[in-house]
Amino acid sequence: MSETSTVTPEVRIKELEEHLGEETERLLKLYSAYEQQEKELLDTKAEVEVLETEIVDREIEKESLESLLTEKDARIRELEFKSSKTGKQVEHLEPELEKMEEKYAREKDRLGKVFSIAEELDNDLRLAVVELQTRDSWYMDHMSLFENLNKAIQNRYEMIEAAAEAERQSQHMGRAIAERVEEMVEARAAEMTIDEASDIDSVESDSSESASTDEGEEDEWKWSENVLAGVMDKNGIKDRDAFIEFAKAYDIDGNRYLKGSEIAAAAVDFIAQDSADQEATADETPKDTDPESSSDWSDGQDPWEGQ
Repeated sequence: MSETSTVTPEVRIKELEEHLGEETERLLKLYSAYEQQEKELLDTKAEVEVLETEIVDREIEKESLESLLTEKDARIRELEFKSSKTGKQVEHLEPELEKMEEKYAREKDRLGKVFSIAEELDNDLRLAVVELQTRDSWYMDHMSLFENLNKAIQNRYEMIEAAAEAERQSQHMGRAIAERVEEMVEARAAEMTIDEASDIDSVESDSSESASTDEGEEDEWKWSENVLAGVMDKNGIKDRDAFIEFAKAYDIDGNRYLKGSEIAAAAVDFIAQDSADQEATADETPKDTDPESSSDWSDGQDPWEGQ
C-alpha cells in the first residue's frame, strides 16, 4: 500500500505508456512475423502447386515412358522375330546367292567379250570409212584420167571398126575379081580345043579345090584369142567351147567375127544363164559377179580387143 500509494499517476501513466509502447512494438513484430508467415505460406502453397504439377507431369511422363518401354519391348520382340526370320531366309538364300554370283560372273565375261568385239567392229568400221574416203578422193583426183581413157578406147574401137569395114570391102572386091576371072576362064575355055579344055579342066579342078578350101576358111568363125581369154578370166568362165557356141548368137553384123563388145555381152548373159541353171538344178545361192567386171563392159567396150 505504501508502494502503491507512493506511485503517482504521472509515473503510472508513464509506465503504462512504456508498457503500451513495448506491447505495440511486440504486436508490430508479431504482425510482421504473421505477414512473413503468411507470405511463406503463400510461397509454400505456390511451391506445393508447382510440385503437384510436377508430380502430375512426372506421372504423365512415367506413363509415357512405360508405354514407350512397352512399345520398345514389342518392337524389340518384333525385330528379334524379323531377325530370326531373316536369318532363316539368309540360310535358304545363300545357295541362290552363290548361283547368282556365278551367273553374274558368266554374264560379266560375256559382256566383256561382246564389248571387245564391238570395239573391234568399231575399229574396222573406222578403217573402212577411211579406206572409202581415200578411194573416193583418189577417184576424184583421177576422174579426168578415166574420162580421157574412155575417150581413147572409144576412138580405138572406131578405128578398129573402120579397119574391119575396109577389110570387108577388100574381101568383097576380092570375091568380085575372082568371079570375073572365072567368067573369063570359061569364055576362054569355049574357044580352046578339046585337049586344051581337058588340060584347063584339070587346072580348074585344082583351083576349085583351093577355092572351096578358101570358102571353107571364110565360113569359119573368127575372134581375138586375147580378148576371149581376157573376158573369160574376168568373168570366171571355164567352159571355152560352150561359151564360144553361146557367143555365136551375138554376132550382130553377121560377119562371123566376134568383136570384143559382142563377146562381153555374151559373157554377161552366159553368166546369168549359168546362175539360173544352177539355182534350178542344185537350189543353191549364186555367186555375185564382180561389180567392177560388169562396169567394165557397161558401154559395150572391151579393153582387151586387138591385143
